[in-house]
Amino acid sequence: PAELADELEDPRAELVRRLLEYEQIKLAALELDRIPQAERDFAWLAVLVEQSAEKRLPELTVVDIRQAWLAILARAKNNRRHEIQQDELSVREQMSAILRVLAFKPFVPFDELFDPTLGVRHVVVNFIAMLELAKEGLVLISQDEAYAPIYVRQAMVPRRDSAAGEA
Repeated sequence: PAELADELEDPRAELVRRLLEYEQIKLAALELDRIPQAERDFAWLAVLVEQSAEKRLPELTVVDIRQAWLAILARAKNNRRHEIQQDELSVREQMSAILRVLAFKPFVPFDELFDPTLGVRHVVVNFIAMLELAKEGLVLISQDEAYAPIYVRQAMVPRRDSAAGEA
């Protein structure tokens, strides 16, 4: 009788174990079914992105130039002279001086074109000369990205051939 009871319990225990295993597999299958599948829930997409050969620089705003200008003015005010003398400052002379610097260096940081040790008046005249050069299209003022240094370079001016001038 005891042996019979063991034999009867074994098939039930095995059946319970199989049912529990089936339930675990079914729950796992439901969990896996919730995960998105390619081609069922979404599709892969390939997009061709054309790379332009010309790198576009961000636009330089008046605010950027103003901030650079205020920083230069602040440095110039720290280097004030206490001697009183009359300075004859010419915007045209400063324009020529800036163009001479740009003739030797292709890109010059904006603030390197100003010498704060010469005083505020000199810096102001130099700034006006810089704006005048930009207005006339003789220099280009650019910035790679927001809050990056501002650079000044000489604009490309087409050369006149001496043969074309004689014809």
